Amino acid sequence: MTETNGLKDTVACESRISAIENGKLSYAGYDIAELMGNHVQFEEVIFLLWNLRLPSQTELAQFEKRLRSNYAISDAVEQCILIQSRQHLHPMSVLRSTVSLLGVYNPSAEEQTPKAVYDQSIQLMAKIPTIIAAFARLHQGLSPIAPRSDLGFAENFLYMLRGSIPNELETLAMNRALILHAEHELNASTFAARVCASTMSDIYSCVTAAIGTLKGPLHGGANERVFDMLQEIRNCGDVGAYLQKKLNSKEKIMGFGHRVYQKQDPREKYLREMARELTRGTQNDIWYQLSNEIEFYMKEVKNLIPNVDFYSATVYHVLGIDSSIFTLIFAMSRVAGWIAHIQEQQRNNKLLRPRSRYAGKRNLKYILLERR
Repeated sequence: MTETNGLKDTVACESRISAIENGKLSYAGYDIAELMGNHVQFEEVIFLLWNLRLPSQTELAQFEKRLRSNYAISDAVEQCILIQSRQHLHPMSVLRSTVSLLGVYNPSAEEQTPKAVYDQSIQLMAKIPTIIAAFARLHQGLSPIAPRSDLGFAENFLYMLRGSIPNELETLAMNRALILHAEHELNASTFAARVCASTMSDIYSCVTAAIGTLKGPLHGGANERVFDMLQEIRNCGDVGAYLQKKLNSKEKIMGFGHRVYQKQDPREKYLREMARELTRGTQNDIWYQLSNEIEFYMKEVKNLIPNVDFYSATVYHVLGIDSSIFTLIFAMSRVAGWIAHIQEQQRNNKLLRPRSRYAGKRNLKYILLERR
């Protein structure tokens, strides 16, 4: 059988949304270093991905107003989240089902005019953080906290999750994490969203398909397992012995290596900086120090680089986010990119229908049932 290598380096479509070139990542022509260096807000990046240009001050203010006016979810949706939170379901399954439910409750869900799709996009982008925060609190036996329309995207999410307004550094860290996870070219979940969009299905189905794809452990969930590893190493007390044992048994060390980046994941250094700043002078510094030791060991022994998942685990933990919902945070950010790709696919659509190479037996003769 010929190895197809998971479609590696296969170009499936043209896009103006993002690019990974020469080890760098850019959003609609803007290198992420440019965005990180100018303290851009996540809302501005959403607008950029959807419109392929930066907004004016007036446009950004209007865009933020629309997002904030759509933060709230209905009592019916919240009740659905409550029921699911009591059934010990996978958090991504809850998100998948609830996003699908948003489409059920939207009487305009089947409309596919540009205006209707944009309205649906705003609602999905605004409500997913509220869904995630509500689930996280209900799962812990706490009551959901209503969103505040006077708070920005990152700040409001942490407020709904924790019940208190985050400080400036915490808001900055959450905002940066959202931006860095917002888009990453034609990854598995984005491809799933575009395939679904190419059939002319509704945006809720497309985002649901993406969430279902992100749920898979080979795509999402790595930062959750990174923090599990940090906890295990802290308990055993020996970084080298722990890692070498894993390597000897051919186990993957989570948070290292990348399918696309060979020398450095350009997003990782910003999360490393935020992990250092958030933990400096606190008891949480142990997580940053352990991460440094792991990074050094993996570089020396395996010449592997940390990816975006590695330091994001420490950032999320210090922000008070339980590791069980780390992948939900990934989805909350990446939905900005998914929607951008869905809209782009719809604007110039052609059904995505690849072929497969048959690798089975040929020219077999049918044997009657009684003779088998």
